[in-house]
Amino acid sequence: MRCPFCKQDSDKVIDSRAANEGEVIRRRRECTACDKRFTTYERVEEMPMFVVKKDQRREGYDRQKVLSGIHKACEKRPVPLAAQDAIADYLETAMREKYDKEIPSRVIGEFIMQRLAKVDQVAYVRFASVYRDFQDVSHFMKELKFLLAKPK
Repeated sequence: MRCPFCKQDSDKVIDSRAANEGEVIRRRRECTACDKRFTTYERVEEMPMFVVKKDQRREGYDRQKVLSGIHKACEKRPVPLAAQDAIADYLETAMREKYDKEIPSRVIGEFIMQRLAKVDQVAYVRFASVYRDFQDVSHFMKELKFLLAKPK
């Protein structure tokens, strides 16, 4: 590692420890040329995930876009932000486990709907109405009948 002070490429690691819940390794280093200390952080380089849209376009996965949809569905509902963030966390974990680089948008939408149905049925219907592009009241009624028929 190049020293940020003297720009020499000779150092030794003095201390290493996990940081950010094990996601990062923090290393304290000392330059053998100038004896100054500095800190570096190591993390796994993640491959970017792409979402395959209905029209087969590909766009980069955007956690903020997912959270925005969840937040809108849960607006004015008794769903804690922690529960909403957990849905996005579970989604990302499932995506990394089951998909290599690309995930269909349909899978993301269905996953979010399944989680919202367990957390809050009104939020579920709100999200479904946008995701499934309900055009009139009959679509809402069909979804509500399906929801009411499910055992709790």
